Amino acid sequence: MTFDTPITIALSKGRIFKQSLPLLAYAGILPADDPETSRKLILDTNHAQVKLVIIRATDVPTYVQYGAADLGVAGKDVLLEHGGAGLYEPLDLQIARCRMMTAGFQDVVRKHGRLRVATKYVKSAKRYFAEKGQQVEIIKLYGSMELAPIVGLADLIVDLVESGNTLKANGLVPLEHIADISSRLIVNRASWKMKHDTVMRLMEAMRAAVAKNET
Repeated sequence: MTFDTPITIALSKGRIFKQSLPLLAYAGILPADDPETSRKLILDTNHAQVKLVIIRATDVPTYVQYGAADLGVAGKDVLLEHGGAGLYEPLDLQIARCRMMTAGFQDVVRKHGRLRVATKYVKSAKRYFAEKGQQVEIIKLYGSMELAPIVGLADLIVDLVESGNTLKANGLVPLEHIADISSRLIVNRASWKMKHDTVMRLMEAMRAAVAKNET
């Protein structure tokens, strides 16, 4: 695959980057550096016209929305919090899969009164409990969610659950399923129009890679 138009792709370090690599490779894109060892924030690739921008996962939709990146890979959890303004979400890449759930001590379901919920997914949590008609107090945290019920800061947490081992190790259990989470390809709306042919060819190559992984 050749690239006649400059394309910038926003990615985050860690699991999403590693699981995106085979999909990008299927489209013929190979990074020149490893973001885990390189100090560069913009990585060159084997195509002079294609750059990879390495940023925080929560910032990927913002960079794509405002055109600092043409495309990006972002978890559905991040997109639910962002709201999706200024971008398209044309492809579920089926990577970095997990579940957004409520969790806490088993007996919390029998507690009466207004519950306190600790989470970094404030919008998702508010939406979920509002749809249930349940009033809760949301406490925003950025890390160590499992600690909140243990020390009495919150009754429940809303967080991502993959294996559930961290919850189990801290005496907590997953309780209610909110959403299935995976990473999505997102595209800036202006890039979708102005660089449509290039974006579509890249997207279809990644779609083929996803389909191959599912067989």
